[in-house]
Amino acid sequence: MGNSQEPQDFNTSVMPSSLTPVHVAKAADGLNLYDTASHQVSHFVPLKPGEVGIYVCGATVQSSPHIGHIRAAVAFDIVRRWFLKLGYKVTFVRNVTDIDDKILDKAATAGQRWWARAYYYEREFTEAYNTLGVLTPTVEPRATGHMSDMIDLIQRILDNGHGYVVTDADGKPTGNVYFDVASWPHYGELTHQKQTAEVDEAAAVADRMGPSVDATGDDKYNPVDPADTSPDKHDPRDFALWKAPKDTDPEDARWSTPFGVGRPGWHIECSAMSHRYLGDGFDIHGGGLDLRFPHHENEMAQTRAAGYPSAARWMHSAWVTAKGEKMSKSLGTGLSVPSVLAENSAWVVRYALGSVQYRSMLEWSDQALVEAQAAYDRVSNFIERAGVALGGQPSREEVTGISADDLPTDFVAAMNDDVNVSGATAAIFTAIRSGNTLLSQLADRADSEAVQAEVRETLLAVRAMLDTLGLDPLAEPWVSAGAAGGASDGTTETPEHAALEALITEQLNARAEARKARDFAKADQIRDALAEAGITIEDGLQGSTWSLK
Repeated sequence: MGNSQEPQDFNTSVMPSSLTPVHVAKAADGLNLYDTASHQVSHFVPLKPGEVGIYVCGATVQSSPHIGHIRAAVAFDIVRRWFLKLGYKVTFVRNVTDIDDKILDKAATAGQRWWARAYYYEREFTEAYNTLGVLTPTVEPRATGHMSDMIDLIQRILDNGHGYVVTDADGKPTGNVYFDVASWPHYGELTHQKQTAEVDEAAAVADRMGPSVDATGDDKYNPVDPADTSPDKHDPRDFALWKAPKDTDPEDARWSTPFGVGRPGWHIECSAMSHRYLGDGFDIHGGGLDLRFPHHENEMAQTRAAGYPSAARWMHSAWVTAKGEKMSKSLGTGLSVPSVLAENSAWVVRYALGSVQYRSMLEWSDQALVEAQAAYDRVSNFIERAGVALGGQPSREEVTGISADDLPTDFVAAMNDDVNVSGATAAIFTAIRSGNTLLSQLADRADSEAVQAEVRETLLAVRAMLDTLGLDPLAEPWVSAGAAGGASDGTTETPEHAALEALITEQLNARAEARKARDFAKADQIRDALAEAGITIEDGLQGSTWSLK
């Protein structure tokens, strides 16, 4: 099987143009992010002024995506969007692992060609990303397209004395190549295995919940790679850089190398592809929390042992849990994306997946989806009412053109605090409450033009904040998909909204008359009935306002 090669002018044809002016917001000075290696939140400074390089471990395309997979994609999509809103040029690389033992074994069991199975499920992942509003990567390389890069990297590791080739009785290479952990004194620095200090709580939770993706020993989530249990290893900690094929491996799943016929170990592909597209050192390496060890520990070691700098910062998104346990197909708790989307709008699913900070465990439940739907109702209700009051919506260009420096300070502070999405969402709903109050004043205020200007300013801020989280209902993919009915653009009022407005206004007027007559029991009865129907009433000096819960 041949190796595909990317164009030599990749940096000018695909990467963000160096000719495009960079306007990094002043807000970027306050950005602080967690680093797995240091176990600390620290000030972020890019390696290159105005630019950020991010590599995120993507999917092993063995079967359909489930919610646990997509949570990481949404989490790092939000991180990426915040960098973009801060004004940085972002090169975002997310790989596809399209060959490994699980793909080969499942394809053989199903009577499929392994590459056909991989491509089929790669397309399913792509569809899930697109449906949930995840931005397309700058580049999305496949492992099978970078065999020459991996072979070159392994050769560098061997030349530097940090790997060894297993030979047969005749001294011929078998195809098995291992990283020599004992030769690399820095091994364990990412996950602090050589230190006695207590790790941070997020890491401790992950350790308590079970083994990592390819940890040795009894792993209830994934089987052990047979190559890493070989008696040919010099040290139990050594891991496969390249491995000889199994007898059951098809001929087109084998590549010829100077160290024998075989295929790559899992870890080497990410080192090769991150270096290929991001060069000697880059800003952030991301992935799921369960990849810290051994995948990322091994990746860091082999990259540096080859003579290249590793990522300056490592960021890990926590798991999606179901009843407290990590979501996993092998445990029967995996919820496929298509099945979840069959019962919930894509906007609601994305909101639920991104509703907490990326480092927090996300408990998936019906209640989480109910709360996400309620959030959508509140958001779309305000956007539609404001659009009707103003006679139209701000354009998408105006929304996306808002700089981080022009967003509400509480939203910026939350996002700069290690991408604290919960705090950012609270800022959005604070603005929506203020906007609903302004809308209620339009009919009563003599200076209605001034109030309209305030409404427009609030509406623009709300949509820009939502857009930073990938949730502006009037953006793609939500507009085309009709997210949960879709928010109106404000040029016309939907019949449903007009009817709701009339009914609630009648109730509020009745409540106001009851309070005026000091019939507080009736007033409370009206309020409670509206609350039971999902309507929140807020009383102010200018009268009562309503919004959906």
